Amino acid sequence: MLKIWGRISSINVQKVVACANELELVYERFEAGGKFGVVDTDAYAKLNPNRLVPTIQDGDFVLWESNAIVRYLCHVHSDGRLWPSNPRLLADADRWMEWQQTTANPGLFGVFWGLIRTEPDKRDPAAIRASIDKTEANMALLDAHLANRRWVTGDAFTMGDIPIACTAHRWFGLPCEHAPRPHVQRWLAQVHERPCFNGVLTYPVV
Repeated sequence: MLKIWGRISSINVQKVVACANELELVYERFEAGGKFGVVDTDAYAKLNPNRLVPTIQDGDFVLWESNAIVRYLCHVHSDGRLWPSNPRLLADADRWMEWQQTTANPGLFGVFWGLIRTEPDKRDPAAIRASIDKTEANMALLDAHLANRRWVTGDAFTMGDIPIACTAHRWFGLPCEHAPRPHVQRWLAQVHERPCFNGVLTYPVV
């Protein structure tokens, strides 16, 4: 049975769990990270020397790094939907996964950490404002991309949608003003309708 370590409040764990759900995989998830600890134990370090979540174990194969896990699960278990058989669609899905990890999520970090994980009297307004501005620019880019696409790669839901969905969900759940992004919000509403995200993407964000 597939084993997943990580708390569901983590975007990176949300990706992996949603992917496993979409693929209808049987798995066992172990709470780890944050208030649950576990990641600081020697046993966990043998699985993931970074002491971060998520980590999976599939038989005797252990893998960490969330997007790598999503790619692995889709490559092994997808029927050509999540892992497109067309190499250009595959590259497109992969491109948006990279964008989420290297651009969208780092841009969001400051406002999320500032408003959700930091006490009001210890917040850095300038850092929060810079993060909001960066995320608004990223959401504008995504909104323009989705203007004539149902999903990030076109007509079909693929692995490329999963990581960005977790980031966009967190952004629109934060207690700050958001510029209207009709195409992103339409796409995100479709995301929320997919059973694989039930219990994974919830409000309020924590």
